[in-house]
Amino acid sequence: MKKQVFFATFLTWAALTASPIAATATPTPPAGRSTSVPLAPDAPSEYTVKRGDTLWAIAGKFLSQPWYWPEIWYLNTEIKNPHLIYPGDIIRLVYDAAGKPHLVLERGDHDKVVHLSPQIHTSNLSSAIPAIPYDIVAAFMSKPSVISKEEAENLPYITALNDDHVAGGVTDKIYVRDLPTQPIGTRFNVVHLGRALKDPDSGEFLGYEGIYTGSARLDRAAANTEDHKDFARLTIMESGRETLPGDRVLLPPSEIALDFMPHAPSRPVAGQIIAVMDGINIVGEYEAVAINRGSSDGLEPGHILEIFAHGYTAKDRGHGGITGSQEFTGLLIPTVALPAEISGTFMVFKTYEHMSFGLILTLHGPSHVGDAVKSP
Repeated sequence: MKKQVFFATFLTWAALTASPIAATATPTPPAGRSTSVPLAPDAPSEYTVKRGDTLWAIAGKFLSQPWYWPEIWYLNTEIKNPHLIYPGDIIRLVYDAAGKPHLVLERGDHDKVVHLSPQIHTSNLSSAIPAIPYDIVAAFMSKPSVISKEEAENLPYITALNDDHVAGGVTDKIYVRDLPTQPIGTRFNVVHLGRALKDPDSGEFLGYEGIYTGSARLDRAAANTEDHKDFARLTIMESGRETLPGDRVLLPPSEIALDFMPHAPSRPVAGQIIAVMDGINIVGEYEAVAINRGSSDGLEPGHILEIFAHGYTAKDRGHGGITGSQEFTGLLIPTVALPAEISGTFMVFKTYEHMSFGLILTLHGPSHVGDAVKSP
């Protein structure tokens, strides 16, 4: 898989390896000046980047709300590629004359250049700190996650398996109708149509959950003529679950762009979680989930939303509570709905017109399908 070069203007995933702080002194704003940027109460004056760091984790060291990172990141034009952060770099927290905080970058030893003629100097960009954990999100994005109604009707599909099998696995042959022309040996993803996804607010049909069943290699192309449509034959090379007749077949994406910058939406957005991948209803930290808002609502990859868990229903027993004098007894005890509470943060990494997928970055309490998401 092609390595990506990530913008290092924001840091993800506090749960991934975070390194100790290089200096623990907490900087103090100049007397009489204040700032609206939400600095962490124990923000260090500087931090040395280590291997295994991610941008969300480092942003969390300096800011109580990490998505404000782009607002205080100072791009030093004297440094080549100031957007990229490498292990060994030092990030310093400083204040300007107006008392506004800035984060500035000081290159580590890796930025020293030794000129060896006639050799061409190159820079290993792949060692830059990633904006998000590439391996986890790329694994999700490289496989279909949502199949639209139009795609479900038009994608190539498996008509039958070899020897009339009802389900297939590794080494089984599959016969596919309407497969696009590709060289022999081309790998395709195989997808099963899962749950229908609907907008719980409008009832609009959004598509199907695309369940990855495996990958297959093209062995024999279809010999289509004006009078006859033949079947392409593929061999299943990887299997995550059983492959069935009717499953759709499509090419994997050639590029996976993850060079976005996490930030708050520019306009208010409110929606809810409509699905958790893998067919479960309880949301976990670092899960990929779908929400019922998309590009038509102004969302784009990198947008941060807050998750609000539904408040539960409690019995209101009056001033006496359970052990004191009861104002309400028996079936007459009224119930009240407690308010929703912020339970975590969510980052969009893939958008469709009316829905989006994202990653649960932090989770402070239980969350479920149906919980609200809102712009911070």
